Amino acid sequence: MIAPPAGLRIWLACGATDMRKGMTGLAMLVQQGLAEDPFSGAVYAFRGRRAGLIKLLWHDGVGLCLLTKRLEQGQFPWPTTATTGCIALSTAQLAALLDGCEWRAPVARRRPELAG
Repeated sequence: MIAPPAGLRIWLACGATDMRKGMTGLAMLVQQGLAEDPFSGAVYAFRGRRAGLIKLLWHDGVGLCLLTKRLEQGQFPWPTTATTGCIALSTAQLAALLDGCEWRAPVARRRPELAG
């Protein structure tokens, strides 16, 4: 796995995206739909309707990179908001997302009430 550089900004595009889009189509979606700069060095994450495929778009300073990951089982957790736009993720949340784990809120662990 390529380790993300320190201070990397990660944006998750809310809603469903047409997964037939390639690098250019997703870069145009970032520029026009999200009003962001696709060449800023930030990572942009997109998910389709079936929820088993995710695409990450990233400009590394030399060129655009497109990472695609398909889960063999299950679905990528995604915001259920009906609005369009994007939300920021941390690198730890991105790692959890790529593993297919819940990244939005960790499961609350019950604290013991008595020591014995």
